[in-house]
Amino acid sequence: MDLTYWMDVLKRLLETPSPTGYYVKMKPVIEELAAELGYIVTYDNRDTAYITVPGKDPSKTVCVGCHADTIGLMVRGINADGTIRTRPLGGLVYPNVEGENVTVHTRGGKTYSGMLVCAHHSPHAFEDARTMERNENTVFVLLDEPVRKPEDVRALGILNGDYISIDPRLTVTESGYLKSRFLDDKAAMACSFYALKHMKENGLTPQYNTVFAFPFYEEIGFGGIVVPPEISEYVAIDIAVLGPDAEGSEEKVSICAKDASMPYDYDLTGRLIDAAQRSGCDYAVDLYFRYGSDASQAIKGGNNVRAATFGMGVYSSHGVERAHRTGIENTVRLLLAYVLGV
Repeated sequence: MDLTYWMDVLKRLLETPSPTGYYVKMKPVIEELAAELGYIVTYDNRDTAYITVPGKDPSKTVCVGCHADTIGLMVRGINADGTIRTRPLGGLVYPNVEGENVTVHTRGGKTYSGMLVCAHHSPHAFEDARTMERNENTVFVLLDEPVRKPEDVRALGILNGDYISIDPRLTVTESGYLKSRFLDDKAAMACSFYALKHMKENGLTPQYNTVFAFPFYEEIGFGGIVVPPEISEYVAIDIAVLGPDAEGSEEKVSICAKDASMPYDYDLTGRLIDAAQRSGCDYAVDLYFRYGSDASQAIKGGNNVRAATFGMGVYSSHGVERAHRTGIENTVRLLLAYVLGV
């Protein structure tokens, strides 16, 4: 499987900041990627992006959902020394982002770089620099601007409520590993575009009408909560959890049988397992303890759909995450097997 296109798409997605709820820069990229393949993008009132592909059997419509949002931060105040206090967006872990480069996005369209620093940032200056708890009250944004007081920061146009994105830092190794923030869920988005390209270039038609959805609120728990009424199945492609009791790995595609709140649909999950076997995927079936997806959110939203989820094994989720190209290949293979009904 040639993943050159997949990697190109992943890079474009990772370079585009999209902390949860901040869809301003990502929507044009999704539109460009779709247009390059001859597809159009539509939106609902929550700015979920949809690409619809007609199927052989129009009596049924299924959805493949990959969330376009990532964890991030938002400006909540300015300290006396000009550093910026934040609130987390999604499941951000402050010790994982200390020292990371960030960008502040103002509503006026300006961007400013900075870094996340602990209040007691240096062991040369602070006795408790190693032991101070890292949280939203001790980790601040240090702007790369000559600011010394709140008035200096406000003069730049930075206000409470401005979004802050984190540098993804993509690295690809010769052994096939990918290390980056936000593989959750931009690696899955790239899988969807790979599938769209593969079908277009090879004249392949989905078994049923298929909607590829890209929500912007998954990281805070309601990305897939609204589903177009014609959809009867919602399959989320999201990262697979690696940890205690997990049989999955970075080289496999994992099918989730149950997340933190519910078991996934028995029939649909069984069909994914059958598709993985038929298409020769190296796969695992696992339960995730602290996890939810757009598919389970679709159920919680009261939508009349069957729900399931699968994805590539990702190490160190919500930090600098790691995946492997073999796991990506298995995920793409299962996605195509599901959509094409082979």
